[in-house]
Amino acid sequence: MKIIFLGTPDFAVPSLDILIKNGYEVVAVITAPDKPAGRGQKLNISSVKQYALDHNLKVLQPVKLSDPDFLNEVRALNADLQIVVAFRMMPEVLWAMPKHGTFNLHGSLLPQYRGAAPINRAVMNGESKTGVTTFFLRHEIDTGNIVFREEIPIGENESAGELHDKMMMVGAKLVLKTVRALEEGNIVSHKQEEFVAEGEVLMPAPKIFKDDCKLDCSKSVSELHNQVLGLSPFPGAFVDIEKEDGSVFPLKIYKSLPELAGTVLTHELISDGKSSLKLSTADGFLHLLEVQIPGKKRMKADELLRGFKFQDDWTVL
Repeated sequence: MKIIFLGTPDFAVPSLDILIKNGYEVVAVITAPDKPAGRGQKLNISSVKQYALDHNLKVLQPVKLSDPDFLNEVRALNADLQIVVAFRMMPEVLWAMPKHGTFNLHGSLLPQYRGAAPINRAVMNGESKTGVTTFFLRHEIDTGNIVFREEIPIGENESAGELHDKMMMVGAKLVLKTVRALEEGNIVSHKQEEFVAEGEVLMPAPKIFKDDCKLDCSKSVSELHNQVLGLSPFPGAFVDIEKEDGSVFPLKIYKSLPELAGTVLTHELISDGKSSLKLSTADGFLHLLEVQIPGKKRMKADELLRGFKFQDDWTVL
């Protein structure tokens, strides 16, 4: 079976790797165009492209997926199947091209958490489980018929980054399972509605924006802790700190620990100046264990406090 693989970030690499290691013919890899990054604006290539180059795979990097020349090049490859893992939206003319269609690996138990940030959103919402799903593409995003689902528990205090690394390995095995089922003619797909329990509320997973990352200390300490976990290590939760002179700087928070205390004095930053740094919330304190201030690397709170002092009259916005 001739396969075209579409993906860009780290999450997609194990899925491509498992296909290569199991002897499948990947006739092309489609990934994002190189982007300038850093101070020198050096072109940065995607993780998937790097893997493809290392394994002598054909790489296509269209700016527009509807470009006629690109579509003609894909058509000429005469692929039997396309597999999508962490890629952008595709036009029907592309995903409908192979005779076996195109299936996608999604980082949730569909139909829950449809959208661009299923891993982050599940952790931010305090879920105890999530999963990975393979499904065939159709017009509406993340709504196609489901092939397989694999449930994955979310550990206590597990960050989105830790869950991401666990899910991409489970997801790769599910991709292989789906390809094998297709190859053997054992595919039975199901409408997503069949996986919705009576009374179940479907949660969305929209893209993460800056406003999603700012902590509101009037919320409960468990909500804020989940927000920190769901945004760690990227893009990272933060609070804005206002100094006595009116200047403001962001304090990024990568690791925290909740403490229920019944406090009603919210938006206070409390420190002993040595090892402890915490925010007062609606019902307790959020201990800040790993943080970052502008111009400094990510570090433990006690490391930061050795050279940086938070003043009592600074305000949490």
